[in-house]
Amino acid sequence: MRNKKELVRFGVSIPQDLINSFDDYIEKCQYGNRSEAIRDLIREKLVSQKWELTDSDSEVAATLTFVYDHHQRELSNLLIKIQHDYQGVVLVSQHIHLDHHNCLEVIILKGKSRDIISLSDNIKSLKGIKHCQLAMTTTGTDLI
Repeated sequence: MRNKKELVRFGVSIPQDLINSFDDYIEKCQYGNRSEAIRDLIREKLVSQKWELTDSDSEVAATLTFVYDHHQRELSNLLIKIQHDYQGVVLVSQHIHLDHHNCLEVIILKGKSRDIISLSDNIKSLKGIKHCQLAMTTTGTDLI
């Protein structure tokens, strides 16, 4: 069995236009080299796949980011109620006033994936929510 930290070299054939775009991405993101960027992309995909396929009882960490119209009747109260309903899953939330009508909220979550997805679905479906994105990740105990 290989040591987890042992580096393995391999070759990849990629069309020129794709590698040019990838090199632009590497420069924009300030990676030192292609290897660092490829490692991050592989980790990102594996972590994403893991929580998508995970048992709904598995513990994950997540952020839920959404923009909403704070003038929408009762929306602020509903958002507070939903977060209270998921006490123990919601670790912290941050509220930011973007302009006179729009607010941004970021909620940091930790718990069973099914509970986090349920909370996200509850918020996403509310009238007045303009955009909502859930990003789930590993809790780090089994980090790749």
